[in-house]
Amino acid sequence: MLKVAGTAAGAVAVGAAVPTTAASAADAAFAHPGLLHTKADLGRMATKVKAGTAPYRAGFARLTANAHAQSTWKANPQTVVYRGSGSPENYRTLYNDIHAAYQNALRWHITGERAHADTAVAILNAWSGTLTELRGSADRFLAAGLYGYQFANAAELVRDHEDFQLDRAQKLLLNVFHPLSESFLADHNGAYITNYWANWDLTAIACVLATGIFCDDRAKADRAIDYFKHGKGMGSVKNAIPVVHSDGLAEWVEAGRDQGHALLGVGLMGTVCEMAWNQGVDLYGYDDSRFLKGAQYVAKWSTGGEVPYTSYTRQKGAPGKWSGKETASAAAGVDPAMTRPVWAMISNHYTKRRGLSAPYLTRIAARSAPEGGGGDYGPNSGGYDQLGFGTLAFTRDRATTTEAKAEPKASGPATHGASVTPGKSPSPSAQGGRSGDLAVSGAPDTGWAVAAGVAAIAGGALLVRRGRVSRGTRNTES
Repeated sequence: MLKVAGTAAGAVAVGAAVPTTAASAADAAFAHPGLLHTKADLGRMATKVKAGTAPYRAGFARLTANAHAQSTWKANPQTVVYRGSGSPENYRTLYNDIHAAYQNALRWHITGERAHADTAVAILNAWSGTLTELRGSADRFLAAGLYGYQFANAAELVRDHEDFQLDRAQKLLLNVFHPLSESFLADHNGAYITNYWANWDLTAIACVLATGIFCDDRAKADRAIDYFKHGKGMGSVKNAIPVVHSDGLAEWVEAGRDQGHALLGVGLMGTVCEMAWNQGVDLYGYDDSRFLKGAQYVAKWSTGGEVPYTSYTRQKGAPGKWSGKETASAAAGVDPAMTRPVWAMISNHYTKRRGLSAPYLTRIAARSAPEGGGGDYGPNSGGYDQLGFGTLAFTRDRATTTEAKAEPKASGPATHGASVTPGKSPSPSAQGGRSGDLAVSGAPDTGWAVAAGVAAIAGGALLVRRGRVSRGTRNTES
């Protein structure tokens, strides 16, 4: 059953209590729009932008300045999309078009300008009428997860447009994107359960959840929610955030890998939490607000703050193919200037919706504002992993005491427009990725360096870096 998560009675060292939830959304119809944005969210954006209110005005200026947000954008749909080595990669076409559809749809809801709605619809219809398969190395699972949840979010914004082919869009998600994401969660591409770092699971969870909501498929949404809480892979919340410290911070496991992937994971987990919240399910508060503690940790670390890290060893490879181990012994080095548009949504939820203290989130969100979107963070795939524009979309007034204690409510139907308007020597294999590390996500164009804190010990490789091991309570769930 898709039930509201039992939230914390209180978040350690964050200064405010979180009420326990008991309500169930299992029998309720899905709310539309109800992925990253609700009817109320769209209405707030339109009203604030029209009034010239800060920081919405600056957020909207970033949207309108983006080349993807122009009504002149033309789709370039492909029958087969490839991502990963050994194939004619063309996945950039897909993610560029999805971001153009999303940005135009968002711009339409804010301004009511029909040309932007028509452009978004034309892009989405072109892809749903053309795309039949995702291929490539293991990176095809990343393509399915990332672009599946993003396609669903763009389509959700125009689902009521009279020219939008809703049935076709749902079939694309159900037949092309979702099967790969569900397959990954089920068997992790035949690899050991810890072979793939947390962000791989999180892309799949996001796609399965978004598909369930967009296609009104309760079983798929339930599957994503249950995996977030209890999944065996590294992306479930207690595996992605395995150690909770007494100071109220909880370490993000990929902080031992590198900063870029940690930011990706935080953004993806926030995306899952926000989509669930908008359907009446509180994952933000699940397990004593574990995500809050993990996000605060990453925010502090990303801005140069000292954080503890408990040594983590994972098994790599696949049964019968090759195996090895890798240890992350310390938090990797960071570039305080690195940012991704992930912070506004998370910060606003905890500090504005719930009234909690989250100083590191508040600080990094302010420093990252106004957040842009795809195309604003470099031309390569890493810059398109989040839909972005959080300053515009997720800035909100602080909730009243009554509102902060209320359960998440799924919004009702909306009308469109401005009125709401990863033994043997490792080598490339079926698991994909680069030789020697099947856990690498993405092609070389991501620009993310291998973490200084990762020590590869498979085959006697040298320890790259040693760091102190801090005590904490590590989740032992495999």
